Amino acid sequence: MKNILIIGCGLIGSSVLRAAHAKKVSKNIYVYEQSKKNISIIKKLRIRCKVINKLNNISINFDLVIFCTPMSQYPNIVPQINKFISNKTIVTDVGSTKELSFKLVKKKLKKNITWIPSHPIAGSEVSGAEHGDKNLFKKKWCVLIKEKNINKTHLSKLKLFWKKLGSKVIIMNSKQHDIIFSITSHLPHLIAYNLVKTATDFEKKKKHNLIKYSAGGLRDFSRIAASNEIMWRDVFFSNQKNIISAINLFIKNLNLFKKNIERKNNKQLMKKLKNSKKVRKQIVRLKQDVNKPDFGRE
Repeated sequence: MKNILIIGCGLIGSSVLRAAHAKKVSKNIYVYEQSKKNISIIKKLRIRCKVINKLNNISINFDLVIFCTPMSQYPNIVPQINKFISNKTIVTDVGSTKELSFKLVKKKLKKNITWIPSHPIAGSEVSGAEHGDKNLFKKKWCVLIKEKNINKTHLSKLKLFWKKLGSKVIIMNSKQHDIIFSITSHLPHLIAYNLVKTATDFEKKKKHNLIKYSAGGLRDFSRIAASNEIMWRDVFFSNQKNIISAINLFIKNLNLFKKNIERKNNKQLMKKLKNSKKVRKQIVRLKQDVNKPDFGRE
């Protein structure tokens, strides 16, 4: 690729910038960013890129444009990039939900533009350009969304782009994506937020210094709950239907746990606990985590 444009340079955007520079995936890298803090951090990286703070009066032929902003900003971004993108441009993103955003962007993009959403399964509870990492995508999954009438040449180019950044690429449709990640990502984050709220409510009600004695469980959930609130608000709203279904299933299973505990049903409770251990072993076997005490923390 000759020219790529990264729109938004927080954690993911600055990681794309760092990785693209390190792997030399493009001759020229442009970054659109309005945050003075992020711009200052980018300039200190000593990475050869051009920072722009306006999307008008651009006359560059971009091979790839990547949205690395919260999804709620997409409707404002698309009309601006329509002024300079061409049918040779691949437009993608890094958002965590796909069905609604796919339709929204497709509707607002001018005709004959290739829009292939991406979801790199990488991230952290921290946010901001200062936390970017060139190795963030290394050996992590990146989902590409394939819908009808897709440009196969552009799909291959985007697949190669993410592979060069270190990702393992898998392709699925937007509906399948949102169902899967409502359980594997969105529900766990919602549970984390709720657990932290429950702990703080309990602390106020019982007047105990609860947080001071956070054990491994609450500590690890609090890490997840420290994630960017704007991003996760957008995720919960944009995948509303699937997340509500996941919540209902979770409540159903939680009530079954409650019933087993109330009735001291040893057989059923032990069955559930043992099955959970099997899932953990499967996750480790699939190399989605390390088999070390305390998640490999030092």
